Amino acid sequence: MSTPEVRFGTDGVRGVANRTLTPEVATAVGRAAVELSGGRPVLVGRDTRRSGTMLESAVSAGVCAAGADAVLLGVVPTPAVAVAAAAEDTVGVVISASHNPFPDNGLKLFAPGGRKLTDDQQARVEASIAASLVAGGVPGPTGADVGVVRRDDTALDRYAAVVTAALDGRRLDGMRLVVDCAHGADAVVAPRVLADLGATVEVLADAPDGTNINDGVGSTHPEALQAAVADLGADLGVAFDGDADRLQAVDERGRLVDGDRIMAMCAVDLRERGRLAADTLVVTVMSNLGLHHAMRDAGIRVVSTPVGDRHVLEAMAAGGFSLGGEQSGHLVFADHATTGDGLLSAVLLCDLVRRAGRPLSDLADAAMTRLPQVLHNVRVEQAVPDVAERLADQVAAASAQLGDRGRVLLRASGTEPVVRVMVEAPTSEEAEDVARGLVRAVEDLSAS
Repeated sequence: MSTPEVRFGTDGVRGVANRTLTPEVATAVGRAAVELSGGRPVLVGRDTRRSGTMLESAVSAGVCAAGADAVLLGVVPTPAVAVAAAAEDTVGVVISASHNPFPDNGLKLFAPGGRKLTDDQQARVEASIAASLVAGGVPGPTGADVGVVRRDDTALDRYAAVVTAALDGRRLDGMRLVVDCAHGADAVVAPRVLADLGATVEVLADAPDGTNINDGVGSTHPEALQAAVADLGADLGVAFDGDADRLQAVDERGRLVDGDRIMAMCAVDLRERGRLAADTLVVTVMSNLGLHHAMRDAGIRVVSTPVGDRHVLEAMAAGGFSLGGEQSGHLVFADHATTGDGLLSAVLLCDLVRRAGRPLSDLADAAMTRLPQVLHNVRVEQAVPDVAERLADQVAAASAQLGDRGRVLLRASGTEPVVRVMVEAPTSEEAEDVARGLVRAVEDLSAS
């Protein structure tokens, strides 16, 4: 039987638990984590999936077999693992598949300091995992040199303190909020933090049973949240994903407020308070052109990166920037966190609304005008990684047609034989017309 190839992407490795993501793979990841930590204890956190304890045991076995202690944090949000890794200056392992359905699970690592792996660190981790899987286990210490498993029940309290401290003593008294916890890792800590800050909190999807994570709830299914906010007359609502590193917001009218609008509001607010480093916002190429226009008008520079919060974090670190994120709701406030954090983003958004004294709907509408966006996923016979280069003339012609009134993006998926065609234009009709031409060009290229 061939040895599976395990490659860490932007968010580690994911797959169906006990099929592609096996205990053997998790054990190898545990060993690799010890190499990365230099022998220091390795922190292990998980979300609420049924397979989480199985993989937690396997990761811990690998850590202990490599001679280090495995410190179990229990069910905690992904950013809580980052906070603990930063405080302890060691490696953190997160067992979660984020917004995926419950049969899936995943493994991702934070480097010492609570940051995403560098390219070099990622390559070392992949090599270590491969060596362990090929060898069927590698010789390790024996006797008193074997690591032990121990628990740390302080991770949630430590994380809650970091999030609360971001308000510099301000509170959320008088706000009425609805919070959708996706039956995931924020089910305990998010309602507690928001209530401790003085908000009245109505909680949805806070009863995880191991199989209901993200099931019709959370940031990818905000319909129940939208209805509840409108029905209850709440000031706003927030929905997290399963591992709680991102959010979607809902205004008092029940309308979605995505990551682009939240970033636009926060960027202007931070700049007005002198807290937006270099007056710069970092986004991915998927952010709406309307955000770029709004930031230009506000005197804020925008840096664009490839898709993935890892690229956003790298650009922020390289430039010393303080705010960045993705349209999907992965938001990074670098003055307070080393990674995307749904609860922190929610607290800071609520604080902004309270300080402004205006409804979220008014603030979101004023922040930016969203251009109509059309996205087509074109299936191809085989991956075409250089599709943008091969269709450069067609892309240039489409871009020239739109000028500065719109935008064209053509890119191959990194995970499946799909080419993504995205067009933004002043009207949906124009965006669709331009997109159809590019879709035909991709289909012709695939057939040739």
